Amino acid sequence: MPQQKTGFTNIQLLDPSIIVDLRYATTNNFTGKVIYDFTTAIARAGTAEKLALVSKSLKNQGYRIKVWDAYRPVKAQERLFEVYPDPEFVAKPNPNFSHQKGVTFDLTLCDIDGNELEMPTAFDDFSEKAHRDAPCTPEAESNYQILDTAMHKAGFVGYENEWWDYRDADMDDYGPASADPNDYK
Repeated sequence: MPQQKTGFTNIQLLDPSIIVDLRYATTNNFTGKVIYDFTTAIARAGTAEKLALVSKSLKNQGYRIKVWDAYRPVKAQERLFEVYPDPEFVAKPNPNFSHQKGVTFDLTLCDIDGNELEMPTAFDDFSEKAHRDAPCTPEAESNYQILDTAMHKAGFVGYENEWWDYRDADMDDYGPASADPNDYK
């Protein structure tokens, strides 16, 4: 992968219509605690470009995406793992994996006005209902399929236990990461 794609970028610089609601920058998450002190969603440039393609595709269909989490520094992952040390849902701290590598998004589908649509579960629901193959209402299934199709088409793969978690299919092309999201406002 070209060097310029392996650096980081603010996803809203590529598409300002992407809604960013970083849950771990607030107490509105499963821990009830602020996990990190920034509100800018960043990712590897190549991964962010793919997300911008998803956003464009979904806008053409009358939808928007909302990002709940993007790059997560290792220190933040350590805090999450201390609170919930279950690797099925919270990965062990590792700068060469998932959010900590800058190649993963937690996100959902919204209408064009930014209202979240019905999905299989709420964010960070660690029950079996959050699994990608779990049954849900027809409306939630339809909305999930719209999001899932757009994400796969752009080059993302979903984590089987969390319908909201998507990783760049090219994640192995990137090395370990360390970035300060406050540098990308």
